[in-house]
Amino acid sequence: MGAVTLARWQFGIVTVYHFFFVPITIGMAFLLAILETAYVRTKKPLYLRMTKFWGKLFLINFALGVATGIVQEFQFGMNWSSYSRFVGDIFGAPLAIEGLLAFFLESTFLGLWIFGWDKLSPKLHAATMWLVSIGTMLSAFWILTANAWMQNPVGYAFNPETGRAELTSFAELVGNHAVWIAFPHVLLASLATAAALILGVSAWHLMREHDHEFFVTSTKFAAVALLIGSLGVAFTGHVQGQVMVEDQPMKMAAAEALWETEAPAGFSLFAIGDVENSRNSFNITVPRALSLLAHNDLTSEVKGMKDLQAELEATYGPGNYIPNVFISYWSFRLMVGLGFLMIAMALYGLYLAAKDRLTEKRWFLKLALWGIGFPLVANSLGWIFTEMARQPWAVYGVLKTADSASPTVGPGLVWTSMIGLTLLYGVLAVIEVGLMARFAKQGPDEAAETVPTMAY
Repeated sequence: MGAVTLARWQFGIVTVYHFFFVPITIGMAFLLAILETAYVRTKKPLYLRMTKFWGKLFLINFALGVATGIVQEFQFGMNWSSYSRFVGDIFGAPLAIEGLLAFFLESTFLGLWIFGWDKLSPKLHAATMWLVSIGTMLSAFWILTANAWMQNPVGYAFNPETGRAELTSFAELVGNHAVWIAFPHVLLASLATAAALILGVSAWHLMREHDHEFFVTSTKFAAVALLIGSLGVAFTGHVQGQVMVEDQPMKMAAAEALWETEAPAGFSLFAIGDVENSRNSFNITVPRALSLLAHNDLTSEVKGMKDLQAELEATYGPGNYIPNVFISYWSFRLMVGLGFLMIAMALYGLYLAAKDRLTEKRWFLKLALWGIGFPLVANSLGWIFTEMARQPWAVYGVLKTADSASPTVGPGLVWTSMIGLTLLYGVLAVIEVGLMARFAKQGPDEAAETVPTMAY
């Protein structure tokens, strides 16, 4: 493998690993703010115990997320210096704001939340977690602003003298429709991810008949959040798909393994592709469904990869503009499938909780425990689809991935850093899972012993 391919592998490994922690941080901060606010308003000790117990898992996750995020940004200078030089005037602005504003906001008030239990008033202490939550969301917004520019570049001009893209309108950069569609999608996915973690841990304790009231209440709380998050992800994902048809039609065609332009177009349920001959050797479709999903119209046309390839060659010159169809097709379907599974799991969990039958259905509790991984896998598949199905572009229609790598960094250097980081992340993963499992297995009273009691 050449340096560009290795650099892509390294960036993918680091990004996916980092994004295991990010959604949990964003979602858990929001849910903790709700729990502590409920305690401040009702003075029910149960809500305080819930805040402290789930807060321990949040803090462990936050620490690992910060460490992996720092390494991720270093890659732009290490392996992708040509990319950084070309887009630095644009890409640097939202990343700088994220670091100087959003991250400092969340980290500062997280420190106050950790050490302020017996020093701040109840309302002020709860407010610190709301500010942490706002900070995590702002971090997500500015990161997505940078990524959205790669998906739909706006507000810039190419300077032929410097050979760089230069920012001409910060308002257009921030107002990019790609970010305003991706932002709620990521926030809702984060809510579902944190909820699945709470639901799964609660299920483990219910199987062992630990603290019934605490974990049944946690299950109800998590199931509601999981349902809201999963339904919201489905809706925003649908809107995102319709915008994708306009901005990156090749991505949609690859997601559907759609080789020929169709009007109306069917939604593929299962296909076996023959990439060499640019066709599907087997395909089960739902007639007209893709036209409906893409344009809210049962008869509309959806362009296929063959016609889009010809259009892109006419615009940008010779080359292969079709992404990896296998990865695009199956990452999209597995992501969607896991999303619907989470909706069903949340609905059934609420039904069992309402009937007070949670402990009777051990198979559901086991599924909920495994369900901790459902949103984590779905999140990763979503990012893989978003980035892989955009290829061969680093910045769509502007800069190719092959032209983005560092010209002086050879395969040996990339291999060295990739192996080193992968081993380091493997060690961190063991530590993370070990700490999370250790504190998750503790009862809420044991966990609370390590957090000072709030003074009144």
